Amino acid sequence: MSQIFQTTKLNNGVEMPWFGLGVYKAQAGAEVEQAIHDALEIGYRHIDTAALYENEESVGEAIRTSGLKREDVFVTTKLWNTEQGYESTLKAFETSRKKLKFDYIDLYLIHWPGKDKFVDTWKAFEKLYRDGYIRAIGVSNFQVHHLQTLLERTEIRPTVNQVEYHPRLTQEPLKAFCESQQIQLEAWAPLMRGKVLDDPVILDIAAKYGKTPSQVVLRWDLDTKVITIPKSVHRNRIEENAGIFDFQLDDTDLKRIGQLNTNERTGPDPDELLF
Repeated sequence: MSQIFQTTKLNNGVEMPWFGLGVYKAQAGAEVEQAIHDALEIGYRHIDTAALYENEESVGEAIRTSGLKREDVFVTTKLWNTEQGYESTLKAFETSRKKLKFDYIDLYLIHWPGKDKFVDTWKAFEKLYRDGYIRAIGVSNFQVHHLQTLLERTEIRPTVNQVEYHPRLTQEPLKAFCESQQIQLEAWAPLMRGKVLDDPVILDIAAKYGKTPSQVVLRWDLDTKVITIPKSVHRNRIEENAGIFDFQLDDTDLKRIGQLNTNERTGPDPDELLF
């Protein structure tokens, strides 16, 4: 079996692929459907969308027309900020599920913590999980204090925390906390939207392994036990990103990449995005 199929076992026993395709900013319709068909043909088995991306319908259609069984593709979607709260979450989930035309969602995430609704939102997630509509529930962009609040005030711990994670934002305290609580870290913007690919350290390591800079960074994700979901709609880039399963970075190179951290974000600081 190709290593691209490799999974990690979440804290509720569900198997989640280490590697997937993100579809943020992929246009609904032909663009995202072709990207998903290409990815699945190459061997991807994990697709990450969100209500915000406005392409859930096309994601569902692409998977249905791929020739693969529904259970062979792990699909994540996310609740948008304006829908937080108990009842509104239940309604928003049903909207996403109907757009995807799925009986269940593999992973459902709270997209951003916000200020004061995420506990009620999580309780709705717990209901949907117990009712069998979601195989795993998790969060996105949660800091340590947000996670601590959930752990103290709710019953089911998150399985995943999807956050901005790349060589210039390694989030070591958050990563350590998640590991201590068996919450799997997942990277969005793993390539820092391309900004890290011309770093001299990355270029040097890429030359050493005969790999591209993006392949080195994505391999670093896996070697630091972080799920990664690079996004692209171009087949050649989708294929290039998947070429990371025939090598591993040695400890020296892992350390060199980790030392590039500058706490630099490409997206908002979760503590400043309040709603």
